[in-house]
Amino acid sequence: RLKRGKTREMQSTASLCMRAGVVRGSGLVARRMLSNPATPDFNTSVNVAEHSISLRKARAKKLAELKDTTRHSLVAESIKHVEEDEEHMLTADALRKLGQAQLTKEERIKRRRALDTLGVPTFDEFLGQQKLSLDKGAIEILQMNIGLYCNQACNHCHVESSPKRQEMMTEEVARRCMQLLEKTPSITTLDLTGGAPELNSQFRYLVTEGRRQGKEVIDRCNLTVLSEPGQEDLAQFLADNKVRIVASMPCYSEKNVNSQRGTGVFDKSILGLLQLNQVGYGVDGTGLHLDLIYNPLGAFLPPEQTALEAKYKTELAEHFGIVFNSLFTLSNMPIKRFADFLHRRGELAKYMELLVRNFNPATVEGLMCTNLVSVGYTGKMYDCDFNQQLATNMVLKNATKPRDEGSSVFDVESLEELQGLKVSTDNHCFGCTAGNGSSCQGATV
Repeated sequence: RLKRGKTREMQSTASLCMRAGVVRGSGLVARRMLSNPATPDFNTSVNVAEHSISLRKARAKKLAELKDTTRHSLVAESIKHVEEDEEHMLTADALRKLGQAQLTKEERIKRRRALDTLGVPTFDEFLGQQKLSLDKGAIEILQMNIGLYCNQACNHCHVESSPKRQEMMTEEVARRCMQLLEKTPSITTLDLTGGAPELNSQFRYLVTEGRRQGKEVIDRCNLTVLSEPGQEDLAQFLADNKVRIVASMPCYSEKNVNSQRGTGVFDKSILGLLQLNQVGYGVDGTGLHLDLIYNPLGAFLPPEQTALEAKYKTELAEHFGIVFNSLFTLSNMPIKRFADFLHRRGELAKYMELLVRNFNPATVEGLMCTNLVSVGYTGKMYDCDFNQQLATNMVLKNATKPRDEGSSVFDVESLEELQGLKVSTDNHCFGCTAGNGSSCQGATV
């Protein structure tokens, strides 16, 4: 249960994950030390992630420890959390009373009122004042949210996933998406997300078909799914198909991770990373990419991405022998569970002010909505995953359907038809343009 006092505590403990500035300049010092060692052999690299022998031993030891303590599924604990946590209970009650469409509408009104108090125009008008616009270029990324079922129920989740959500993509929709992928040569990446996408029956078909077509395939993994019953071969399946893993890891601190994602999640996340390292992910020379995602625990912007990545690499290598390739930082979007969290504490206007105050025009060119199409489990198309969750529909050229019906993968013959469309925006878009920017690939500048 997250109350104001605990929010302050979370922000305080979150500073563990923000003290990355200490690594600034350390590279120059290290180079000087190596070029002028105090003694002939006092020249060991400070890049501890490269000490492969000691890291392999540390990984093997920690893996053995965790396998004995994390055998159970998270599903039962996540269901209990959803049924007992005050935040989840309030959201579920509102959903029953109002329905998803009305709940989303009210959420949008709350954000608009927050901006009205600040005298801030709509996002489109704001861009216009900056002489900027958002239009779709060539589609390079097909992102598919293939279902809302998840073994976790995270407090910050913008898609409100949990074990109680049963919405899943059908085989018909999945196959249609693969047909469009083949008909759109500009697409280089198939990006699979959820929920926990690995728990959808279409996941392995999509992975193998995407790879057959020569596309990079990304799995947005919560890490804990790797130790769920029935997923014992998942890490090897991903490695065999050279899937790129982008994994949620909001901190290297057990307390912070469990506060945001639930009891026991940290240990299972560490186990997942160890399993991935064991099959070659994040290890130099394997070609198996393992990237991590950081998002703040509260209503503040993420730290600078490069510095935080260095801190993560040091902490995870020293304590667990874990290696990975890159860290991406994402802002918390003021939608769904996080928006409810802010509104109930009277902090939504303050957070919206933070996002607007930190608007950075340099972020706009790299926004994911300009080269990505997001497809929901029903087959409807959106400009991004956030628009998908808010039912902010995409409008095709010469569309025959009303805007509120949206457009689906069955309405186009190729995703090339989306090029040149005006991106649909709303006031949540300030979340992607604050600071160094935020996208599914991390900072945009």
